[in-house]
Amino acid sequence: MTPLEHIIKQEIAGSGPMSVERYMTLCLSDPDHGYYIKQDPFGRAGDFITAPETSQMFGELIGVWCVDLVQRSHALSALNLIELGPGRGTLLCDLVRAGRTSSPAFADAIHLVEQSPALRRVQRETLKDAGLDARWHKGLDSIPRGAFIAIANEFFDALPIRQYQQTASGWRQRAIGLDSNGVLAFTTGDEPVSESAIPPGLRDQPQGAIVECCPGAQAIVAQLADRMRSHPGIALIIDYGPRRSGAGDTLQAVARHARTPVLQAPGDADLTAHVDFSALAALARQKGAAVYGPCTQRAFLLALGLEARASRLARSAGRTQARLITAAVERLAGVRAMGHLFKVMMIASKSMPVPEPFHSARP
Repeated sequence: MTPLEHIIKQEIAGSGPMSVERYMTLCLSDPDHGYYIKQDPFGRAGDFITAPETSQMFGELIGVWCVDLVQRSHALSALNLIELGPGRGTLLCDLVRAGRTSSPAFADAIHLVEQSPALRRVQRETLKDAGLDARWHKGLDSIPRGAFIAIANEFFDALPIRQYQQTASGWRQRAIGLDSNGVLAFTTGDEPVSESAIPPGLRDQPQGAIVECCPGAQAIVAQLADRMRSHPGIALIIDYGPRRSGAGDTLQAVARHARTPVLQAPGDADLTAHVDFSALAALARQKGAAVYGPCTQRAFLLALGLEARASRLARSAGRTQARLITAAVERLAGVRAMGHLFKVMMIASKSMPVPEPFHSARP
């Protein structure tokens, strides 16, 4: 039993079943035993490998993409570069390096939204090695107002979700309790859930169906869209999930690069869920922002020149390194890898130019 599992069982014994949202919050962000608080989970030595850790090409292409928007919009001539959940800081360093090659004045100020002390330490070292300065924040509220570009790569999938389950007596919030043997187990709350909590298109579901929502993601998108009303801004969201909202249990746990039971060893595994791009897009539009996409990560990276960049790197690389570059392209853009699973969506002030590769798409 992990230390956090003991704490969770004590809370359930004293207060009754806890919501999935509460369980995820404790597992990921408990001050002493939370998964992201106590360790660096990234890379081959950790539990999973993200796109920036796969290849420098990922961050470089996003950096060039940012510079293109800056050069086409005078409103972004002086801007705050914001990254939500910067991981090790790898994406940011690759992005800024490529961006400053094209535009030396790119990114007047860098702001990182990160709650994990362990990851902040890693990020400081990464940025120091790259000669970059940044300010760290726990949320968007403390970041100065002004023009901005915000990047969120594999950030929203780790925000705690709520799950609702259709029962014989109506919708109930899904929860975690203790079974007859004192083992953590899924259950449902006793209190009925108002149908207004369920997205309109998903309310007519059969018994047993599960619907998810992410209040944290909605709050952050609302904050970004609110900023865009008073200052020119762009938010690039890259994450995994379907293009359209749907019913289903997408909560999963990963440890040591493999799936693991969600209720096993709380605090020692990463918990994530699919991002509801449709819901976030609808909220952003409601707040007055323009929305582009989502498109697949494959379409996005190929449109930005992933293959040409890989070819250029391979020409100056040895045989082994060239094979690694080819493998990285397949992982980033392959239809059976990240290429189709991950989606890319941009939220922007309506005054912003239409970005690649969304020129043919209406906001």
